[in-house]
Amino acid sequence: MTSAWSRRTFLATSAVLTAAGGGALALSTPGAASAAPEDDPYAALRATWSGLILGEGFSPTAEPFKSRLADLGAKASQWLEAMAPADGSLWPDAVFADPDPDTDPESYVFSGRMADSFIRLNTMAQAYRQQGTGLTGNTALRDAVLNGLEHLNAQVYNDGQTRYGNWYSWQIGAPQALLDVCVLMYDAIAPERLARYCAAVDHFVPDSAVASYTGTSTGANRVDLCRVLALRGVVGGTAAKIALARDALSPVFPLVTKGDGLYADGSFIQHTTVPYTGSYGSVMLGGLGLLFALLKGTTWEVSDPKRQVVFDAVENAWAPFLYNGLVMDSVAGRAISRGEVDDHRRGHPILASIVLLGRGASAAENARWRALVKGWAQRDYYSPPMDNPSLGLTALARIKSVLDDTSLTPIAEPDGHRLFPDMARATHRRPGWAASLSMADRRITYYEVGNGENLRGWHTGSGMLYWWGDTFANGQYSDAFWPTVDPYRLPGTTASRKVLADGAGGDWGVALPDVNWVGGVTDRKRAAVGQYLKGLTSTLMAKKSWFFLDDTVVCLGAGIHGRDGAAVESTVDNRNLGPTGNAPFTVDGSAKPVTAPWSATLTGASWAHLAGHGGYVFPGGTTVKALRENRTGRWRDINTAGSTDPVSRKYLTLWFDHGTDPTDATYAYQLLPGASEQRTAARAADSGWLRVLANTDDQQGVAVPSLGLTAVNFWFGGSVGPLVADAPCSVLVTEHGDGTATVCVSDPMRARTSLALTWNRAVASVVSKPATVTSATTGASLRLAFGDLSGTRGATQTVKVRLA
Repeated sequence: MTSAWSRRTFLATSAVLTAAGGGALALSTPGAASAAPEDDPYAALRATWSGLILGEGFSPTAEPFKSRLADLGAKASQWLEAMAPADGSLWPDAVFADPDPDTDPESYVFSGRMADSFIRLNTMAQAYRQQGTGLTGNTALRDAVLNGLEHLNAQVYNDGQTRYGNWYSWQIGAPQALLDVCVLMYDAIAPERLARYCAAVDHFVPDSAVASYTGTSTGANRVDLCRVLALRGVVGGTAAKIALARDALSPVFPLVTKGDGLYADGSFIQHTTVPYTGSYGSVMLGGLGLLFALLKGTTWEVSDPKRQVVFDAVENAWAPFLYNGLVMDSVAGRAISRGEVDDHRRGHPILASIVLLGRGASAAENARWRALVKGWAQRDYYSPPMDNPSLGLTALARIKSVLDDTSLTPIAEPDGHRLFPDMARATHRRPGWAASLSMADRRITYYEVGNGENLRGWHTGSGMLYWWGDTFANGQYSDAFWPTVDPYRLPGTTASRKVLADGAGGDWGVALPDVNWVGGVTDRKRAAVGQYLKGLTSTLMAKKSWFFLDDTVVCLGAGIHGRDGAAVESTVDNRNLGPTGNAPFTVDGSAKPVTAPWSATLTGASWAHLAGHGGYVFPGGTTVKALRENRTGRWRDINTAGSTDPVSRKYLTLWFDHGTDPTDATYAYQLLPGASEQRTAARAADSGWLRVLANTDDQQGVAVPSLGLTAVNFWFGGSVGPLVADAPCSVLVTEHGDGTATVCVSDPMRARTSLALTWNRAVASVVSKPATVTSATTGASLRLAFGDLSGTRGATQTVKVRLA
């Protein structure tokens, strides 16, 4: 083994790769342009990992890779020039020595700087190995990386150090970066040094870290820990470590019924109570893709048949929350407060991870996923993936390989509804728009705050209704929405204006409302969804229902009650109009001022329209308040690590003011995404299109005769229109126009051992029914008796009938 590359060896190797059109300089043995020796499996794994983290199949002289490589070199040069090893730091701005080591917030900062120091070395190592960085093969850069590793090992990351601050920094952040550097610089690191680095990893990430599937060793965290163990085995030439990493992945694969992981309905939970498909779920997906690819074709290949659960989850769990390249904020947890990475920039790595995961899936799955990714990437006009400055070279290369693949026909967005009762979420897609709903219950937190992030996400679980257009408003929540929006007026929510402290309710999703009735019913095209809402640290209570239909979402609220000495409001919508937004706003045909500030109380309003966004219909007319304002905030306001620079955006807000300490207040409106002013006015004028059957504290229901639809959320048993239920449930009935109908029922409370439902409609026969129906009687009315629904986890039970 040599301690460094000679210039002659480097130049010769570079010439070979350049002639071959290669991208990254992915060699594990100096002077060898070919793959690792066949009799050295660890060298082969190092070569594979180098390719995975440096990228493959791209030209370093083509954009955007040329610019990204130059940026990588500039960043590495910055770290090289600023490096100043000293007692307690490697860089002056990243002091990691903790004068009072424990697990308080200050110690979190110090441990984070320790991990960040390794991440900077990783950046430098990549600049050394990649072509086109301006520092490729630079000996000063190489020596700085090697000296930096030694300094951190001597000072802080060694087998005699006791960890402090955030466990993540010691078990995932630092060792992942350290081991990546060891792979990239393997031939320049003396064996004795490698042994010490491996001993440090063994100290902080012992085998016992994956001994049980509990605590911080579940879901995405478990995959990250397995990555550390696998690379530790690769760097140290320890087969047992690699085998342990492979085997420790197995608990991630099976579907779960509680806690962290993937659920049968497509939910993904991390931190026990937080829907996290778009953040931790992304990490898990990417980590699994990397490990599957690393070990494929080796002695340690991941062969657990349950890994198919992950493959199935691509379309069952991740795809429902991807829309035109973005991943919906409703499943991003604390990540919404990170100003540098918005919903589009969080979505793009998921696209790249799906491409990578496809390498380990079947040929049919791989082809379909690539077509899905091509569609998402092509439709992301707001923030094209290839322009994403936070997307790494490897992810860029994977997405570009799909965009350039002329054999692929992009798959369009699906049409339909997905309900995720296990994480109190729903998504709805129709031609031209998509929506997402976030709620909270006894199992799912209002919101997650932690590490000083997401300090004002208090009401994101109070029925927040997000929506996007296909060719408009894709940046609605991307364009500085979170630091500038009024956090008490999130769209769709009902909230008390009681002043809340930053981080109210406690860290890590501990705040859970004491309610069970949250969920609904769907026929996969339409849905009735309800939330029994109790306010975060307030006396607020409300019953909220959403009926997701073909071109609208019908929104009802009832039983709205509060005794906080504060106003209570239900926000119809709160649209981010951007820095200059002057979208015309019309109410009942009357144009309102486009200047800000402007506000009004709209009495007897039957409809409103916001140009470039959509329409709002208020059945029977109502009083609603409107506000056009300019709002200024800072990312630091919602994230202690955020920028202190002020940002301003204009908003148009519509809301119902229920007054101070209301009793049994109500609201009703239709949201029509993308509707023109003419269509909005026409819907308002068609008083027979929608019938509100009930909007009380006991039941909420609607009928739309033209759709043959009746839908009711029974908070308590009772009679609503043609439906009678003897217990709480959610019901959706659709007559299809061909002599048949479906009756869809669920128990959102997951508690019913019996349920009787009557539909007062003549039915000739039952075509099919689930096992939960213990008896069905037809004739002048349909009577259904359901058995134990407690085990259905709130899933929809569908009965198909033929009408008389």
